[in-house]
Amino acid sequence: MAVVEELIRTENNESLSFGNYKLAAKAKADNFEFGGDLYKVKTFKEITKLERNGMFVYESVPGTTVNQLHVTDKGVDFKVEGLEDAQITLELEEQAEYQVMVNGVSAGNMKTNLGGKLSLSVELNEGIPVAVQIEKVK
Repeated sequence: MAVVEELIRTENNESLSFGNYKLAAKAKADNFEFGGDLYKVKTFKEITKLERNGMFVYESVPGTTVNQLHVTDKGVDFKVEGLEDAQITLELEEQAEYQVMVNGVSAGNMKTNLGGKLSLSVELNEGIPVAVQIEKVK
């Protein structure tokens, strides 16, 4: 999987891909329309951030490339790639419990805080995408 040179794009399977962890300087793409919403991405080697309609969606430190981000009422799944291990924060439902899977292996259940934020660490190696699935526990 490669970085997203255009910073954000729509995929054939109705998902989003965004981010370029190889950039030395900050870059952003604004007012990208997808599914009736407007998205904004800021990305470079130190951080990648995605907003939908001005609200937080995703952040990674250091920067990452996310491919095929698919968000549903039940959770979110995507593939992530970067130069080194990353701390990823997602905006989900407030005070809810989610099962987190990384490359098909359970990382356990995690609860979001009052703001709906869920943070996880992912071990990354350049050029090797890691699948992340986060599903709400009933």
